[in-house]
Amino acid sequence: MSFFNTEVPLFSRKPSADAIVQTPGLWRIHWKIGNRVLWSSFYTRHDQACILWGLLTAGIFAIAQFLPLSWTIQAIFASLMTLLGVGGMIGLTWYFAKVERLNWVLYSWIALMLIGISITDLALLQHWGQVLLNVCPLWLGLSGIGYAVTGIGMRSRMFLLLGVLHLIAIWLLPLVAPWQQITTGFVISFSVLLMAELQWDANGVCGYQTASQEANLVAVDSLVTGV
Repeated sequence: MSFFNTEVPLFSRKPSADAIVQTPGLWRIHWKIGNRVLWSSFYTRHDQACILWGLLTAGIFAIAQFLPLSWTIQAIFASLMTLLGVGGMIGLTWYFAKVERLNWVLYSWIALMLIGISITDLALLQHWGQVLLNVCPLWLGLSGIGYAVTGIGMRSRMFLLLGVLHLIAIWLLPLVAPWQQITTGFVISFSVLLMAELQWDANGVCGYQTASQEANLVAVDSLVTGV
């Protein structure tokens, strides 16, 4: 038996929001004018965590690139936003991580984000100039490790591919030296937003179930939570 399910596409568009049974925390978007459907999709709690990370990351690196703020202010802002993202990620993904026995993947992401904050803030306090000059490769590297861990945990080729993309981005940073911050923010935020928008090859994990499968998940949710 193959470690990866190669019979499932690497990624595909999500089914219509009407094809998914409502589960706790699920967002549905079904916009239409008359009989013409403009947009129909859904966002699980994992998707919502990705959207949260995408928006926070874009904000952090855009501010670092375009606003003339001191290193101290930038570090405080970035640390607070990262902690906000960690808290949101835990709140949104804890239940499914527990059900799918992927707690260790969630713990890995938490550890990586805290390591990133610690190194960045210590570099500022201790005046580690060389580290501060390599903050972008640091965060791309940590994110790449996170995707690799997630890809192994979920047996997902898509996550592993994104991990490789982050490593390639580190290699390309010298070519965009004046725009390293916005390039880093784009790579990280685009990746998580892409994962929120597409159905990837870990089909059946994290809420990407068909209607019948999702109904079973609701039953499990009721047993676990007592609702």
